[in-house]
Amino acid sequence: MGSSRVLDAYYPRNFAVHPRANDPAYKTSLLRSPRHALLSIDPTPTELSGPGFSPADLDPLDHDLTQNHAHTGLPIGERIIIHGRVIDEQARPLPNVLIEIWQANAGGRYRHDKDRYLAPLDPNFGGCGRTLSGQDGSYFFRTIRPGPYPWRNRMNDWRPAHVHFAISGKAWCQRLVTQMYFEGDPLIQRDAIVATVADHQALDRLIARFDPHASLPFDCLAYRFDLVLRGRRAQFFETLLPE
Repeated sequence: MGSSRVLDAYYPRNFAVHPRANDPAYKTSLLRSPRHALLSIDPTPTELSGPGFSPADLDPLDHDLTQNHAHTGLPIGERIIIHGRVIDEQARPLPNVLIEIWQANAGGRYRHDKDRYLAPLDPNFGGCGRTLSGQDGSYFFRTIRPGPYPWRNRMNDWRPAHVHFAISGKAWCQRLVTQMYFEGDPLIQRDAIVATVADHQALDRLIARFDPHASLPFDCLAYRFDLVLRGRRAQFFETLLPE
């Protein structure tokens, strides 16, 4: 198949729903915004022909954050399930897609050298995991609900509970980095980063829905978060800002 025919299989990203590069309410965006207009470059066969993953690339516990870093017992916090499907812009399931997540622990602290929040680290929680989507595009994580945490933006700004996602699709042009929030969290509407997403439908696609049907009795609640790679219904691309 020629590269032009491969390229036609991917719809352009919808930049109309993306936040502007700098937003005064999100103060650090003023320092990190590009000073010149961004360039749009069509993907080449290199970006369209990979990556590829197999179950042999993963550890059997990579998807279970309640066990993959446990040393002396289970981590502290509310046990939850995060699940959903990965589909493309034409609503077709995407199998064997690598889905990676990272998050703060139940106290709102990351296992990172530069995280100085006073909440303690959990010795049994590493805060990261990965899995591959199934043949129907489905994926599944077991984890701990992350806690909110303060951040140096305004005097008393707090990030809502969230989980970071990085998805490597069937081609590098389907690469997606985004965040997932939880339905009903009152901090979502107060967050300066969330507020940069002016399109309400785009913001809605960043919120996981409580799913009682996937919850496990006497074990954990569940949240559903479907992922759309590219197209008009795609999730906001966290690291790609509009021109």
